[in-house]
Amino acid sequence: MSKQANNPLADKSYQLALQIVNVYKELTNSKKEFILSKQLLRSGTSIGANVTEANGAISNADFSAKISIAYKESLETKYWLSLFKDSDFLSKIEFDKLHSNTDELSKILFSILKKTRINKIP
Repeated sequence: MSKQANNPLADKSYQLALQIVNVYKELTNSKKEFILSKQLLRSGTSIGANVTEANGAISNADFSAKISIAYKESLETKYWLSLFKDSDFLSKIEFDKLHSNTDELSKILFSILKKTRINKIP
């Protein structure tokens, strides 16, 4: 996929999805872990899918809802990454890179939520 013009969030979430897919392949092929790795694959690739849907939103509420889902998926992804690290399926180096990239996305998504939703709740 080519870079999306002026959309660093979409680019970062797509790059993370690619990294997650590669980790999933490693976990299933080399480590023969098929159950939990599917959860990581789902949450890690869902972030970018929801960001893409948010970019095509038909209303502010629709945009905010998709960003909210992407944010929650990023939190879930960090959970699975921690679990894989603590159960010795991921090395500290692999974990650090993926967790850092996911955490960066979480912070961006939360910042967007604060601007579009949280501050508007009475």
